[in-house]
Amino acid sequence: MRPPSLTCKSLLCLLLFSLYPLSLTARPFVLVLSQDDLKDAPASADDPTADPDATAEWDEFGDSDSHKSEEELDPGSWRPIFESDSAATSAESGNESEALYYSGVRNIMSAVSSGDVRLMEEASGEIEAAVKLGYPAAQSVLGFLFGMGLMRERSKAKAFLYHHFAAEAGNMQSKMALAYIYRRQDMYDKAVKLYAELAEVAVNSFLISKDSPVIEPVRLHNGAEENKEALRKSRGEEDEDFQILEYQAQKGNAGAMYKIGLFYYFGLRGLRRDHSKALSWFLKAVDKGEPRSMELLGEIYARGAGVERNYTKALEWLTLASKQQLYSAYNGMGYLYVKGYGVEKKNYTKAKEYFEKAADNEEVGGHYNLGVMYLKGIGVKRDVKLACKYFIVAANNGQPKAFYQLAKMFHTGVGLKKNIPMATALYKLVAERGPWNSLSRWALEAYLKGDVGKAFMLYSRMAEMGYEVAQSNAAWILDKYGESSMCMGESGFCTDAERHQRAHSLWWQASEQGNEHAALLIGDAYYYGRGTSRDYERAAEAYMHAKSQSNAQAMFNLGYMHEHGQGLPFDLHLAKRYYDEALEHDPAAKLPVTLALASLWVRKNYADSFLVDMIDSLPEFYPKLEAWVEDVLLEEGNATILTLFACLLTVLYLRERQRRNAAVAAGDLAQPPQPNDHGVPVPN
Repeated sequence: MRPPSLTCKSLLCLLLFSLYPLSLTARPFVLVLSQDDLKDAPASADDPTADPDATAEWDEFGDSDSHKSEEELDPGSWRPIFESDSAATSAESGNESEALYYSGVRNIMSAVSSGDVRLMEEASGEIEAAVKLGYPAAQSVLGFLFGMGLMRERSKAKAFLYHHFAAEAGNMQSKMALAYIYRRQDMYDKAVKLYAELAEVAVNSFLISKDSPVIEPVRLHNGAEENKEALRKSRGEEDEDFQILEYQAQKGNAGAMYKIGLFYYFGLRGLRRDHSKALSWFLKAVDKGEPRSMELLGEIYARGAGVERNYTKALEWLTLASKQQLYSAYNGMGYLYVKGYGVEKKNYTKAKEYFEKAADNEEVGGHYNLGVMYLKGIGVKRDVKLACKYFIVAANNGQPKAFYQLAKMFHTGVGLKKNIPMATALYKLVAERGPWNSLSRWALEAYLKGDVGKAFMLYSRMAEMGYEVAQSNAAWILDKYGESSMCMGESGFCTDAERHQRAHSLWWQASEQGNEHAALLIGDAYYYGRGTSRDYERAAEAYMHAKSQSNAQAMFNLGYMHEHGQGLPFDLHLAKRYYDEALEHDPAAKLPVTLALASLWVRKNYADSFLVDMIDSLPEFYPKLEAWVEDVLLEEGNATILTLFACLLTVLYLRERQRRNAAVAAGDLAQPPQPNDHGVPVPN
């Protein structure tokens, strides 16, 4: 096995690799490594500076939690409420505090679906009762309720306190909320510890052989409009494409069977995750000779997903898959040999051989696993530099576990120069793919069924945990649906002011995480005084933030503010520069930019004329004109009359035009021919 040609120490240029996109409108996270980031790490265990105990926690192949189910990895998960196949295992355990907790969460969801304030009060009481019995997940939900100001006075201090208690007791969702709070306050030393724990749990939920698909939360909107295309692809069993695929599978198409099994196993395309259905489809696909299903069956038996865990069967299926040239299966086989699962004993030599086979066949998981072996010295001589090379190759190819290891390197200063903010950002990206990410599937499912209140509640829970897409979706629901969002406050439904304030807060959080549309809306809120007091200077700051993310609308707005001296210095030259930039970034801005440049020309050459006064009055006149068109012209009866009147005028115009043409034609026929008409030259 030849190591990758890329070296860690001798990089002479910047190494850039893009992690998976955060969202469609948030800027992608790009990691830039320079020579300064690369540290002269101890090459081997013989190095006198090497600390053998310093990397004890790095052993992913040690006593990790990768064999645990998602319910065990995310205690107190709401999965028993939203996925029926897990309800019996958690909600019916007979534990009083757990029963109160799940009853309270169910009633919260029912209350926001139906708009029943009394039921919400009852649910809140059940959660408080579970808290008194010391149930950590209930403490987490109570922290969420205080943070939202739901059926109680909003209190960030109490929200933090209850999340702290829940996190100390092992609740992962509270750890996410606390880590996000610390990160927003630049308290990276505390944030990085929590995100490191969460990222480790997330990694343990990933597949052991092939990469888990990146299940990004779906953005409900693309600006001001609903994201219809993305939503259409997420309608699950109601989607026409899925129905066609299912029909093909029922007719014996092995590839279609595999895809449907994949959709059910991961909960893709808006389908509710169902391991039993996934297993059934994979087995049918294998019977038809579909080799990819063999690898997934190995994963299912290794994890005990919908079946009793059986490592021996897992190894059998992975071995069959590898013989069909599915090289990622070698990763799962090597993992089992490292752990000693399904085999007589641990065999590091054989594990390394399998990882090398995967890497030799351009399977990035093989590079990652070899990196772990060299980093820890499992069956090989410890070599941090070589491990670093393997991790960078894997990360360049989008391997999420490699992001995790690079985060550890930045965190501990092993192999890379210590950089806590960078480690925090990388850990967060991995942590957001943990089991708690299922909230996004349930929220989308509720939204597609028209249950906007439930969708808003679920997105709000994710927003508290720091998911930018959820913050954006929750804010958009508040703005678009208003009272129909079922937003509840301290004593009932939210007032208009409370909704605007909550949406403003959510948009602001999303803008902090790179959502340019959110930054633009924050600017609009301050400029027009929507949900907050009018403040041109803060509007300009928000537009500057959006402009830094190459938003053409923000550039145009900054030009307008410079042109009118609103929140920014009056400067026609800067105004023109921003207008030109807006056109450079978005050709669709040609018409408004042309009009704006014409306004600048008039303002510059006729500064004291009535034309400038007329241009300045347009912003006040336009809303009145718009209201008149909407209230008068577009009123149903008036619109009908005006349409008939326009048709009558058109008919009269056409008849008059026809009459005149007929008269001209008749005059031409009556006129005698002239000599010129026959081509005879006219004498001089």
